[in-house]
Amino acid sequence: QVQLVESGGGLAQAGGSLRLSCAASGRTIRGYKMGWFRQAPGKEREFVAASSWRGGRRIYADSVKGRFTVSRDNGEDTVYLQMSSLEPEDTAVYYCASGWDFGRDYDRIGEYDVWGQGTQVTVAS
Repeated sequence: QVQLVESGGGLAQAGGSLRLSCAASGRTIRGYKMGWFRQAPGKEREFVAASSWRGGRRIYADSVKGRFTVSRDNGEDTVYLQMSSLEPEDTAVYYCASGWDFGRDYDRIGEYDVWGQGTQVTVAS
């Protein structure tokens, strides 16, 4: 059974940092793009960041560019999201997702077939 398990969420102050991790089991992440999405209360799930399977391409939503960094360790089947300069608007449940890397559509929810359960990130002002 393929599973993605996120960790590292919690409460942070505005301007602070958090590092999310997403560990895969049941399927290697080699060959798969890995994405991070988030969903705030009352809002639709939105793209945050993604990494191509070799890590050479990193794509970010405009709202997090320069503040968040996505990285991966294919040997450990783990992907990370380093979040800095956090803002209250970053408060959401963060999900990691996996999908075969066709070299495109990194920000499309429908291009990911396996999702984690999510981890809550709360940023206090």
